[in-house]
Amino acid sequence: MMEVRHLGIVPYEEAQTLMKELQHQRIEGIIPDTLLILSHPEVVTVGPRAHNDGVQPPADYETARVDRGGGLTWHGPGQVVGYPIVKWGEREGETSVAGIIHVIEGWLIDTLATFSVNGERDERMQGVWVDGRKVCSIGLSFLRWVSRHGFSVNLNTPKGRVEAVAGCGLAADTTTSLAQLGYAISSEAFVEALLPIVRSTLDS
Repeated sequence: MMEVRHLGIVPYEEAQTLMKELQHQRIEGIIPDTLLILSHPEVVTVGPRAHNDGVQPPADYETARVDRGGGLTWHGPGQVVGYPIVKWGEREGETSVAGIIHVIEGWLIDTLATFSVNGERDERMQGVWVDGRKVCSIGLSFLRWVSRHGFSVNLNTPKGRVEAVAGCGLAADTTTSLAQLGYAISSEAFVEALLPIVRSTLDS
């Protein structure tokens, strides 16, 4: 059975350390598949793609280097972050990184649908899009097919902050929050709708 840990607001570096510890514990079979639910104080994570391309966020943003795929990702208030520390490859559709990302996108699309919000995949970038704007980001790192890092969902982020970041190879203002698009969903309601959907995959 999947374990869920609700951690509240966690500084990004602390979360990175915890994820690595739990990833090794999952590999060794000490813990079951585990989903961390949390949020971060504002920070922009800088993945290898952004570093290699010389892409940086605006100067007034805190940054953290990360080893997950992708470029820049904004984290901060009004966002739900989920880190699945999960052993993949044992269920249908989990034979590749792209397949696993497709599964996670499905979780988020199905969750949004419970609020009558039409989330979609978009060929421009992995993640989930609503009304042509990106509202959910996904980036993973694997060791022996156990994941860390995960997904972030922009529910009601401070106006202009995520929009100013040219995330993961996209132009600034491509990424936004559901609130800016006119959809009011609380973090508590989103997580409550999400967890049964995730369990339907991981506990199957």
